[in-house]
Amino acid sequence: MDRVAPPASHLDLLERPLFGHLGTVTSDGAPLVNPMWFLWDAEAGVLKFTHTNQRHNFRYLKREPRVAFEIVDPDDQYRYLQLRGVVERVEDDPTGVFYQTLQQRYRGYTSEVKDRAVRVILTVRPTGFKARPV
Repeated sequence: MDRVAPPASHLDLLERPLFGHLGTVTSDGAPLVNPMWFLWDAEAGVLKFTHTNQRHNFRYLKREPRVAFEIVDPDDQYRYLQLRGVVERVEDDPTGVFYQTLQQRYRGYTSEVKDRAVRVILTVRPTGFKARPV
């Protein structure tokens, strides 16, 4: 699969610790959107986030790995970046180290990850980006 790059004009939205909104599809085909912490891996060109393998959303992603993800600029809410992609990898995170990476990014500190035994890292390969305004 060819690598799809985000527009340079909106890279800051991927690099800043902003909340993203993850869109998935439920088992009955309905859309579901949840706020998420995330990490943009610029070198690999992928988006990563964490979840547990016990939640409904994880089961939805296993059944239908296509997702939508949106980040709104809090300084200009008319400026946003949408990403469409596919969950290409699910890795166990039994120590919770990736969750702690996100804790540090978003909160500035880390704490014990009580659900670390069921934590997973989800990697999304972008298939397209849409930025506004362009």
